[in-house]
Amino acid sequence: MKKVASWSAEDVSDWLSKEGMPEYIDALRQRDGPALLRLKEADFQMPPISLVSSDGGQQLLERLETLRIETHIEAHNNGHANGHAGGLPNGTSKPQRNGALMREMVHIPIPAVETMGPSFPAEWGKTGIAFVYAVVCFVTTTVVISVVHERVPPKEHTPPLPDKFFDLFDRVEWAFSICEINGMLLVGLWLIQWILLKHRSIIGRRFFFVVGTLYLYRCITMYITTLPVPGMHFKCSPKLLGNWEVQMRRIMKMIAGGGLSITGSHTMCGDYLYSGHTVMLTLTYLFIKEYSPKRFWWYHWVCWSLSAVGIFCILLAHDHYTVDVVVAYFITTRLFWWYHTMANQQTLKETSQSNLFSRVWWYRLFQYFEENVNGMVPRNYQMPLSWRSLQWSRGVKYSKLDIQ
Repeated sequence: MKKVASWSAEDVSDWLSKEGMPEYIDALRQRDGPALLRLKEADFQMPPISLVSSDGGQQLLERLETLRIETHIEAHNNGHANGHAGGLPNGTSKPQRNGALMREMVHIPIPAVETMGPSFPAEWGKTGIAFVYAVVCFVTTTVVISVVHERVPPKEHTPPLPDKFFDLFDRVEWAFSICEINGMLLVGLWLIQWILLKHRSIIGRRFFFVVGTLYLYRCITMYITTLPVPGMHFKCSPKLLGNWEVQMRRIMKMIAGGGLSITGSHTMCGDYLYSGHTVMLTLTYLFIKEYSPKRFWWYHWVCWSLSAVGIFCILLAHDHYTVDVVVAYFITTRLFWWYHTMANQQTLKETSQSNLFSRVWWYRLFQYFEENVNGMVPRNYQMPLSWRSLQWSRGVKYSKLDIQ
């Protein structure tokens, strides 16, 4: 391994990335190895480091202390290798009676490390709660769609509303199938990526909470405002007029088919404001990009293309009004960005008058999910059934030596 004293700024960035602290890369991009070792606790109270440090720099300071000890030990060993006996103030050695050199034992104090819990505990129980929350929100959405379907005005009496996109582009019948295929591809890619993530429990509950909340909001918007069908091509299922037994069968069929038209499970109308397909196309891309390495730019572009083409095909099929897509994109991106900003900043996890984020209705649930997560979750990967990580991190272990 290259000596820390000879590290360049690029070496420092690589080391931060390997140690799972990429949030410091931009703030420390001008520092080389010696400058890195000179960092003190006071430096983490001043910008730019204070702007990215979520734990006051505690994790990085502990790792730097280990680096200093390693550097000190290496320098001491190099001194012996060059023929010098360590431990004397002037670097000389004392001759023994038989003319040999007497080497004095050097005591290197190693600071006691406090026993602390992991920075990113799994807490699968919380992930399970988030999953149940998402399932409940999905089921509630399906029930509300069934209720709203009964209120949709007949297209013969209430024609589709004017829409600028529909004026510019004629309907393409097969476009909505492309949208759903792209959506299934993105969900599949995200599922594989999530399984390979080292901190999949933390990231999983973030996904379940965000997607569940988005569908809960969708229940409200489509219930309070029922829009007419966007096109005369819609063939809505007949209204059941209070026949709850048949209505429950229709709900179960829609749940079993994933709410997709391509599976023949979604034949109800009224779930327009806002678009659930846009939510999934946007959200899966955001999670894929956030939790994959930046060097996988080609992977990000492929996923972005699938998402963008899918959203365009929703409009091209005339299956949603343009406002449905715009509102869905806006709410999805904002909730994703807000949640991750709060999760990455330790100060935003504490209730205070200056923290306006603490006024959102889901803040207590957010605190429960994120209270033990310290800092940005690193993009580390490992095999799901193996303890061996694909992103190796090198460390030094110390043990006590009994010297007689």
